[in-house]
Amino acid sequence: MPVLKGVGQCLIHAPDLLYHNGTTQTVERLKNPDSEYLKKLPEHLRKYDDAVAYAPNQAYIGNIGLEELKTIPRPWYTNSINGASRFGKYGEIMPEDEFYGLLKIADAFDLVILEESFQEEVKEKLAKHKLINEQLLARLTNAKPPGEIEKLVTSHTAEGLYLGEKLVGCVRQAHEIDENLSAHIMLENLVVKASGILAVLHLLANTGINPEEVDYIIECSEEACGDMNQRGGGNFAKAIGEIAGLVNANGSDVRGFCAGPAHALLHAASLVKSGTFKNVVVVGGGAVAKLGMNGKDHVNKGMPVLEDMLGAFAILVSENDGLNPIIRLDVIGKHNIGSGASPQQVMKALVAEPLAKLGRKITEIDYYSVEMQNPELTEPAGAGNVPEANYKMIGALAVMAGEIGRADIHKFVEKHGLPGFAPTQGHIPSGVPALGFFRDALLEGKISSAMVIGKGSLFLARMTNLFDGLSLLIEKNPGKVEETTGLTKEAVREMVAEYLREMAKGLLS
Repeated sequence: MPVLKGVGQCLIHAPDLLYHNGTTQTVERLKNPDSEYLKKLPEHLRKYDDAVAYAPNQAYIGNIGLEELKTIPRPWYTNSINGASRFGKYGEIMPEDEFYGLLKIADAFDLVILEESFQEEVKEKLAKHKLINEQLLARLTNAKPPGEIEKLVTSHTAEGLYLGEKLVGCVRQAHEIDENLSAHIMLENLVVKASGILAVLHLLANTGINPEEVDYIIECSEEACGDMNQRGGGNFAKAIGEIAGLVNANGSDVRGFCAGPAHALLHAASLVKSGTFKNVVVVGGGAVAKLGMNGKDHVNKGMPVLEDMLGAFAILVSENDGLNPIIRLDVIGKHNIGSGASPQQVMKALVAEPLAKLGRKITEIDYYSVEMQNPELTEPAGAGNVPEANYKMIGALAVMAGEIGRADIHKFVEKHGLPGFAPTQGHIPSGVPALGFFRDALLEGKISSAMVIGKGSLFLARMTNLFDGLSLLIEKNPGKVEETTGLTKEAVREMVAEYLREMAKGLLS
């Protein structure tokens, strides 16, 4: 069985990328340059320390558990965590200025240009970072004076990088005509790459694996890199692995909207199970487009704009070590093309049907991780508490199966559900952010099983009206199991014994 060997989870505080490059703000600027929303927005942007002290962000990097998050009164943005730390068990919350430096480190074509004095400042800060070595720092080169950067931005051949009102750098276009290589797209793609690198570096540190032992990388964000001849041709995976030092790895990109990470996890586990690779990294970088997606509603309600965080994660799937939680491949929940699109039909396909094949009850799974969006980001926009709605639907399936009474749905949600805590970054909340929490609880013997559920809105691409979904069961490792073509030692012995008995019968006859 493949095992979940570790995670890396990072957030980047990006209020200026939100203001200048988030899709909601970009569209507003084009449609209504004198927008009252854009005028008010700067007053609602959080300071870095406020973002660090925000309880869901501390949960994302592993400083507080998800059960502990349940006990913190809402609104969470008025109940900050005292003494909150930038670094956590799974990763960190990086400030925007240092992330600009990481953008430059990630750059392979001299598209990122930082202002001279700013680059020196950020280089000093990154030199103190425990994961940024001299080899990475050496990539901070070719800084330019402010005038040259301003000229590129005003000529619309580059996207500016700002800290407040100060222009500290830019990302240049990679082609004069190709829209797929425009400055805006290059910024989005470099953010995916840089944030993915940060998550992988934390994953390597958390697991202690030698980077040279990673065989394959699967990248599963929602952006696509390519040019006019092959839009989305890739490859984020190898681009991330190159900078992170995964020199013996190959890789590819998997896309499935919000369900992408679940598909990538399935691919990784299957590759390990088959014996094709021993160590596979699944990584997803952050989405600039989703920054401030519900910003108008946050501002209208007098809130801070909470969608100021880029999310990133990395997962290591490895051969069975007899210790880490196993990823079961004998039962996969999947939303088939003919499954139907109602919430009940989707959850039946992803939860009830795979568990029925195992003869397991819905109530026998300790926790479910669904679409783990932080409700404080979605409720102001009228989208409600997305995780809670999913848990109620799973509870309703348990009622239909006769496992609980209708009046017990609330108790089911409390027992088997978790609070939404992930930023609304599309693919980031979809099931996988709880893997670190699940792994810890399984290793500590607090739970025995958990299900990860990813769902995707394929209709957004205008190619089909279908939804998508995939679920995987994660369980406590029963102990070391040596696998030979999928068989245990005992099974092989029994087969050999049977063969010898049959051969002896033949000789006697």
